[in-house]
Amino acid sequence: KLTLLNQESSRGDGPCHLVVDPTGKNVLVANYGGGSVAVLPVAEDGKLKPASSFIQHRGSSVDRNRQEGPHAHSFRVAPAPAGESDQQSDTRFALACDLGLDKVFVYKLDAAAGTLTANDPPFAMVPPGNGPRHTAFSRDGRFVYVSDEMGNAVSVFAWDATRGVLTLLQTITTLPPNYHGTTKVAEVAVHPTGKFLYASNRGYDSIACFTIDQSTGKLTT
Repeated sequence: KLTLLNQESSRGDGPCHLVVDPTGKNVLVANYGGGSVAVLPVAEDGKLKPASSFIQHRGSSVDRNRQEGPHAHSFRVAPAPAGESDQQSDTRFALACDLGLDKVFVYKLDAAAGTLTANDPPFAMVPPGNGPRHTAFSRDGRFVYVSDEMGNAVSVFAWDATRGVLTLLQTITTLPPNYHGTTKVAEVAVHPTGKFLYASNRGYDSIACFTIDQSTGKLTT
């Protein structure tokens, strides 16, 4: 049974994705329509407090129809570095995909203060026009997989957990060579064994299945 406790503004139009940080102290939200991200602290009784941090993305990319401005599409908190507990680490990195800018932003998250600050470098880019949507980390935390909604592809990044730096390694299609219809990639997920990756295609209505090379992080069909 669900009981409504309260509501708080996401500070932007069209909120589309949210995640609770591993400490349970904050909810991170991405506003697709407004092209912004925010942090809402969680009170001890579970209610949300007003946003403690808000960042407006700015810019555009190559597709004038869908990338005329920023469209923040998802948030994910990076796993704790080796030797640290997910629940005990207050300072972490958080990744926000922005479909409108072809960027995966990297923020430093201070869970105790509920604040976001831009990392250095502040983002990594997928190929122009690919429109990043969601992210998934490899089981060992060394690689990040990004579903490119508009490009019908998955982009593979190496992840430096200490510096919060993404390095593009590969972009691979989620479609067979004989398909030419209209479709868009949605979710991306790593199998619990860490050996396989799945990406969903909306339109082609299918699941693309990849094998993950455990040493390089790259994908093969």
